[in-house]
Amino acid sequence: MKTLTITRPDDLHLHVRNGAVLKMVIPHTARQFARAIIMPNLKPPVTNVAQALAYRDEILQAVPDGLDFTPLMTLYLTGSTPVTEIKKAAESEHIHAIKLYPAGATTNSDSGVADIKAVYPLFEAMEKHDLPLLIHGEVTDEQCDIFDRERLFIDTHLTAIADNFPALRVVVEHVTTKEAVQFVQSTGANIAATITPQHLLFNRNALLAGGIRPHYYCLPILKREVHRLALVAAATGGSPKFFLGTDSAPHLTSLKENSCGCAGCYSAHAALPLYAEAFERAGALDKLEGFASFYGADFYRLPRNAGTVTLEKTEWLVPASYGEGELTITPLKANESLSWQIRQV
Repeated sequence: MKTLTITRPDDLHLHVRNGAVLKMVIPHTARQFARAIIMPNLKPPVTNVAQALAYRDEILQAVPDGLDFTPLMTLYLTGSTPVTEIKKAAESEHIHAIKLYPAGATTNSDSGVADIKAVYPLFEAMEKHDLPLLIHGEVTDEQCDIFDRERLFIDTHLTAIADNFPALRVVVEHVTTKEAVQFVQSTGANIAATITPQHLLFNRNALLAGGIRPHYYCLPILKREVHRLALVAAATGGSPKFFLGTDSAPHLTSLKENSCGCAGCYSAHAALPLYAEAFERAGALDKLEGFASFYGADFYRLPRNAGTVTLEKTEWLVPASYGEGELTITPLKANESLSWQIRQV
């Protein structure tokens, strides 16, 4: 296959930051995706509707002329989020979900939830107003091995949430383990998951073997090969419970390449080519459109996009970086070749 044309997809898990970084990275997403679920973990976090609408305006102003892109906004859940804000969010046409970060789980999560059971009344309100809950599913117990944090979160919290709120729509974000895949598969249609390109393509050897490679460091961390294979099977299996969410997370190169580098892979520059590579390896390019363009839109109860995007099987070299000077970001697979690229219109 030399070309692949699919319905224009959505990125259902995306970080674009704000300010100068936003202006640098948003064109990469807007050239490939019609819409994206925008993560709210700014500094300070986006915790109410008014802040989310202001952030939406900033994103739209950064989208280059001629590109049709819609940001789908979310709120950052805290222990002090009022139930009334959940209702306001549900009534807003621009707020599409609430994001739960366990406190300390990942970038800018310090304001997240320390006691998950304490926010059950907020989950009840989300269930009542049919507003999806997006979960970064890792425990933050320092005694827990970092490779086990997702599995333990399922046992400790996620199963209880599913049992207590059977009508709540839940997205288990960026699943990384066979246990997470099995959990999602065992639940009803109200529980789904996003899968990133890095977790489909790489196991933890990419991060650790032959030297530490900071641009492959993300949270949840890359896992063993058995888990990667489970993710590939889930993504390519045609189940509507699994869909595209890059978790593309831009960090300045200087903040990644230091003694305590940030967690996050920047993949927005080549999101669809990376997914195409993973699906082609699995012999499942015919399943990419459902995963990228249909299942996520259906779960969020959005109309499927009308346009198309075409991928061409033409090798290209990923740049060493994007930006210049201190405002530089090193992308995933920098200075390496990819076999698919987006046809420029």
